[in-house]
Amino acid sequence: MKILVCISNVPDTTTKITFTDNNTQFNTNGVQFILNPYDEIALARAIELTDGGIGSVTVINVGEVNTEATIRKALAIGAADAVRINAKPHDAWFVAFQIAQYIKTNPFDLVLTGRESIDYNGSKVAGMLGELLGLPSVSIIKKLDLEGDHAIVEREIEGGKEVLTIPLPFVAGTAEGVAEPKIPNMRGIMSARTKPLSVIEPVEVKTFSEVISFETPAPRGQVKIIPATDPGQLVALLHTEAKII
Repeated sequence: MKILVCISNVPDTTTKITFTDNNTQFNTNGVQFILNPYDEIALARAIELTDGGIGSVTVINVGEVNTEATIRKALAIGAADAVRINAKPHDAWFVAFQIAQYIKTNPFDLVLTGRESIDYNGSKVAGMLGELLGLPSVSIIKKLDLEGDHAIVEREIEGGKEVLTIPLPFVAGTAEGVAEPKIPNMRGIMSARTKPLSVIEPVEVKTFSEVISFETPAPRGQVKIIPATDPGQLVALLHTEAKII
């Protein structure tokens, strides 16, 4: 069983976001980058599925040299080896295309991604990978089990849940519930230094999107607290100020 886990390098959730160059570039000065939390869930489940020597886990990242600390963390958590495609990740299409080209010459039994990255929240890479590779893909799964040459996955849908049986290989975007993120121990941290990390150059791909500018959310307005004993005042404010009734 060979599993590939796609990981991304994202700003910590507590980071204060700012932009430079007339709001066209993300300002990375002083920003702490981490392994995308949804990718950590995918990695944790991959390690569980291969526990006991019944398979291996490879992680892949599209990023420049500054992402290697994040890649080494994934190796410390339990991945056997890693691949870094040496390019700045322009958008989901670029990332998916680069990873797909690698998989075409290095096939895997299962490809996992997080449901989305916490920076752009696009939820696109898993679906694009499936299309580019001609493989089944299913996103936002809550449970993943393997039985022989197929997998049983569970995902939430409106009004209930959906259980699917999917033949291997396939692509899955994982969400909360699939596994609990793992904390690397000292042995894992030490071994991560010597695990293989291959760096390959990107292939040429046509660009279909361009960032014109970024905007931060509008600041929060003032909050008015209405006593529970005065519902009339609340109704009046909803009518005269909020103007929603």
